[in-house]
Amino acid sequence: MSDLPVIRLRPKSKPQAIRHGFPWVFADEAVLDRRTKALPAGGMAVLEDPERKPLGLVTVNPHSKIIARVMDADPQAVIDGAWLQARLARALEMRERLYDAPFYRLVHAEADGLPGLVIDRFGDAAVMQPNAAWADAMAEQIADALVAVTGISTVVLNGQGRARGLEGLGERMEVICGSAPQAPVQVRMNGAIYLADLMGGQKTGLFYDQRPNHAFTQRLVAGGSVLDVFSHVGGFGLAGLAAGATSAVCVDGSAAALDLARGGAEAMGAGDRLEVMQSDAFKALEALAGQERQFDVVVCDPPAFAPSKPALDAGLRAYERVAKLAAPLVAPGGYLVLCSCSHAADLTAFRNVSARGIGRGGRRGVLIHTGQAGPDHPTLPQLAETGYLKALFFRLD
Repeated sequence: MSDLPVIRLRPKSKPQAIRHGFPWVFADEAVLDRRTKALPAGGMAVLEDPERKPLGLVTVNPHSKIIARVMDADPQAVIDGAWLQARLARALEMRERLYDAPFYRLVHAEADGLPGLVIDRFGDAAVMQPNAAWADAMAEQIADALVAVTGISTVVLNGQGRARGLEGLGERMEVICGSAPQAPVQVRMNGAIYLADLMGGQKTGLFYDQRPNHAFTQRLVAGGSVLDVFSHVGGFGLAGLAAGATSAVCVDGSAAALDLARGGAEAMGAGDRLEVMQSDAFKALEALAGQERQFDVVVCDPPAFAPSKPALDAGLRAYERVAKLAAPLVAPGGYLVLCSCSHAADLTAFRNVSARGIGRGGRRGVLIHTGQAGPDHPTLPQLAETGYLKALFFRLD
């Protein structure tokens, strides 16, 4: 028998959800004894149903609303280097089937059986985001397992972001294995070249999740112009240039991100076709309208306006405003691409406010495609949060 502490579900809880794959236990669903409350954040425990039947092994964080995350359906499992290597090897095997080059999201948290842990791979380097207490505590062991499974030489820990604050974790940024990259890493996707700053960039340095949506956009842009708003390092804009767009304008508030976009365009031999605007996105959209500029394809890929349910109403209003301001910038017969990475805003709500915003912008259109994140960002069906990304492709009149 395990000598680990026990967390038991309350009598009115639904253990079937856990048995069917839901990976979280919220604090108000569990009966917590003194020993469990005293556990260090990231400690392990056995989860039991109200009848004291084991449901699995969980990691506990008494400081989080998510009091427990399922690590393994086997309550006797041992979370050690061998266990980590097995999970990483399983994740790697799928990515190697999907991609010809080692540039992808290697671990997508709960959907890859490593709750709260994100790892993006950049060739011989990887950036990990330990957004759960257990992963933060075991960061060095995770890095060792990562090196053993993949053969990479550099592991960067990027411990920043809202998710860590919800776990009671402070910020940290360090190189765990190898040496810090001295220059941005070149990443080739869909024929474009992106520059990823692994030490100073946003999140892990690049957003792999939009890869299939970049590819779909490329089918619309040949011989036309592209406006990429909230462009970061040039995601949709550079993809458009790689597919034969005559010009691309990238709008972002970060000068550093736009410098990387310029560098990517130059590496592609397309520097003369790229224009950048450092500006607040809403002000840029208004300014471009004032100049009566129009583009064959307009893409708006903002940050999460609705990162949680309390922010949902305000977030949906912001998405509607984006659609309203962007729609007049689309040339007749052109395309408008609207994206949301807010898991709190489901597809139906996002589609509704986008359509309403287009109408308020004086345009009409049809929805021709709905995109999501690539397969290196698998969705756990029981956890809606893992299917956060939505991309709506409209053709406007």
